[in-house]
Amino acid sequence: MKYRHLFFDLDHTLWDFEKNADETLRHLFDHHALARFGSFTVEEFISRYSEINHGLWRLYQANKITQQQLRSVRFVRTLAKFGVPEDEVPVTISKDFTDLLPQKSAVFPFTHEVLQYLQDRGYTLHLITNGFRDIQYAKLASSRLTDYFQEIVTSECSGCLKPDRRIFEHALERAGTSAPESLMIGDNLECDVLGAFNAGIDQVYFNPDKRRHSAEVTYEISCLSELKGFL
Repeated sequence: MKYRHLFFDLDHTLWDFEKNADETLRHLFDHHALARFGSFTVEEFISRYSEINHGLWRLYQANKITQQQLRSVRFVRTLAKFGVPEDEVPVTISKDFTDLLPQKSAVFPFTHEVLQYLQDRGYTLHLITNGFRDIQYAKLASSRLTDYFQEIVTSECSGCLKPDRRIFEHALERAGTSAPESLMIGDNLECDVLGAFNAGIDQVYFNPDKRRHSAEVTYEISCLSELKGFL
């Protein structure tokens, strides 16, 4: 085999972040009686939260805000868009989100089947994630993914974030392998594909929505089952 070690992203690649977040946000909307503010629906709340959260994650990945800042402001900013004063934002809503979200277990189609297939084929599997360590480990446990992976490399343990090539180099060192023997699988063209490319690692762009792009990638798939076609 050309590749011996496979490095996966977690959110939006194996763990279905959008589905799990949608369920969590609907629960919080009801639990904190956000309808009492009367100016927005649960769908509008989820849409605006997603927009703001993605923007804050981009800032976090660019090292412009901290983990704590991201967690503390995303609901305040979301509800502010609907005219909710900061002092009326439920005090525990951010903690409730980070407590409940990792308990969700939805994964993309064929996740378990493909990971088992790759293990059986002799590949060693690892994770590289920008997600927070405590949250990511809880997600893996809830979705029964932990046992597939030898090394779980987070931004906190490596001291840097994807697409910084150093997190990939750290992962290679942890796995005891080299770039030519490795393959990165992820959904983000910048963080996963470009980051791996800059570290000399071949890449699989997971593109389930079949978004159009002009990036050069080693492989591209829209379903995880397609990995069986070349691994």
